[in-house]
Amino acid sequence: MTKVDPHDLRTNETDDRGRIYLGTEYANKRVTVAVVEVESDRPDEDELAAAYRKASESADHLAEEWKGASEEAWNGLDE
Repeated sequence: MTKVDPHDLRTNETDDRGRIYLGTEYANKRVTVAVVEVESDRPDEDELAAAYRKASESADHLAEEWKGASEEAWNGLDE
């Protein structure tokens, strides 16, 4: 079995099905792969919850501003 020099370790991106292309140098060879670390390109649940809260608060603030502006506009039409 061929040993891998630690300097030869590579970081690759997976496709949407979690597959990695190793390259033609590994064609017709048995390859053992170890997953050392996994990084997600999506935010975790805490980040999503914080972003949702912030967006919700912003929407509430905008709704209040719109309510005041809308009432002023309608009142201006009645004059």
